[in-house]
Formats: sequence, C-alpha cells, structure tokens
Amino acid sequence: MRTRTALTLVGSVAALTLPFIAPASAADTVLTTGSLGGTAVAVGDVLTAPLASGTSATLYSSATGTSGIKCTTSQFTATVTANPTAPGTATESVSGQSFDSSSCTSNVLGVTGVTSITVDNLPYTTAAVSDGTLTVTPADGSTIQTTVKLTTLLGSITCVYQAPSLTGTSSNTDTSINFTSQAFTKTSGSSLCFSAGYFTAKYAPVTDNGAAVYTN
Repeated sequence: MRTRTALTLVGSVAALTLPFIAPASAADTVLTTGSLGGTAVAVGDVLTAPLASGTSATLYSSATGTSGIKCTTSQFTATVTANPTAPGTATESVSGQSFDSSSCTSNVLGVTGVTSITVDNLPYTTAAVSDGTLTVTPADGSTIQTTVKLTTLLGSITCVYQAPSLTGTSSNTDTSINFTSQAFTKTSGSSLCFSAGYFTAKYAPVTDNGAAVYTN
C-alpha cells in the first residue's frame, strides 16, 4: 500500500486479522499481554503490528494467482474499545493501516511502479473473538476501501477497490493476525486496473506498548 488496500487491505488485513480504564487485576479478559492469561489489555490501549518478518502483503488479481501488487512494509494501528471477560469478543477501532510504497512492486502488464496505496474510510471496527476469529467492518453506511495509484506506460492511473468486510484469524503461536485472499471489487479505474483484488497479509507481532498481545 504507499500502497494500502485493505492491501485495506488490511487491511487485512486484515487482517488484516484494534476514557481510559485501568487494566484488570485478574487475567480473565479476551486480550492479555505477556502470555495467555497474562495482564489484561486496558480499554484505550493502542495496538500496533508490522508485517511478519520475511512476509509480504499482496493484492492479487485472483485468489490463487500471483499477478498484482506486493509490499514488504506495512503496519496497522488500532485502539482497544472493549475487552470483556473471556470467552468473549473484544473490539478495536482501526485508525491506521499504512503501506510503504517504496517497498511495493507490481508485475501487472503495463504497470511500471506503485505510487501509493491508501486505506480509506477509516476508522474500521475489528471484532476479535476468543476462538481466534477476526472480523473487520466499516462504519454504518460506509465500505472498506483501498485506493491504489500506479505508474503505467500510459501515465498515472488510480484504482479503487471496495469490500463490505474482511475476515481473518489470530494466532497465539506468534501473536499474529492473518488475512488470506480477502476479496475486493474494483469500483473505479482504467482497464489497466485488475477487475478484482484479493488481499493477503500476516501482521506480527501484535503489541501493546511493546508487550505481545494474546487472545484468550
């Protein structure tokens, strides 16, 4: 993403896939730091995660293909809005998902470079369930959207992709959030923009002020 797509994507990453309240004294909440059953994450805490080491965020033109856009640097930022007793569903407000365009490349015929990827219509809401399921949704009446600007043999083009929601998973093995082939539809752009986009990314480690975040 700067190429962002929920390559939103994250989006999704997503998933791409985060009143101050003091941390709970007992480790009985959905989100904890340090370990499973560790210190409860406080409402208002900000969670961040880069791409997992050695991985890339991709927006490909098909769910099983390799034609499209690849970025090796991306990060998301989310604020915890609810962290109930486990088992349950914690919620986060995703306020940022960035992609370093200098780390992005494209192998699409006629495309010579990636100018930027921008995740639009933020914030999104992420629901993190104790079973490891993640769902990313936009505000009511909005949509998850990524704007991709590319340099081509014919000049600069802008491609806009949208999705109603994203579904991902969390893993406590490496405190990661994973999005696999999350489908986006092209809503505007030239014929050089592929007609559909499939977003895949793994973000890890997810941290709260440097401490790894676990899902209970």
